[in-house]
Amino acid sequence: MIALIDLILSVLLIISAIGLVYYWVDFYTRKGVQVIQEDWYLKFEKAFPVADMWIVACALIGAVGLLTEQNYGLLFSILAASSGIFLALIDITFNIQNKLYRLVGTSNEMVFEVVINITSLLFGIIIIVCLGARII
Repeated sequence: MIALIDLILSVLLIISAIGLVYYWVDFYTRKGVQVIQEDWYLKFEKAFPVADMWIVACALIGAVGLLTEQNYGLLFSILAASSGIFLALIDITFNIQNKLYRLVGTSNEMVFEVVINITSLLFGIIIIVCLGARII
């Protein structure tokens, strides 16, 4: 029988994957998640989709593995978590260097970016802490 923690982590992984796909569909269609329309910002953001799709693939494979109690679930869940932390830290660094967090008070898009940054870090840390002990 599947452990409750594996079920919870699988849900987090699936939510993360869906959220990333939603973000990029919106970015390229509705453009509702774009914080500013400056060329330098858009070029930076457009460097992320391939890496984010790596996270989506790892998250979904990890979730399936956890739900079916397969060993690859641990590996791909931790890969997704680590990749999410890495990309969040790149994004946070970029936002700090370019003073984009100043826009939080006037930009719903920037508030959404902050939520993404925080949840990417928290989900990543939670998944690694919960599953890391099983592989050591």
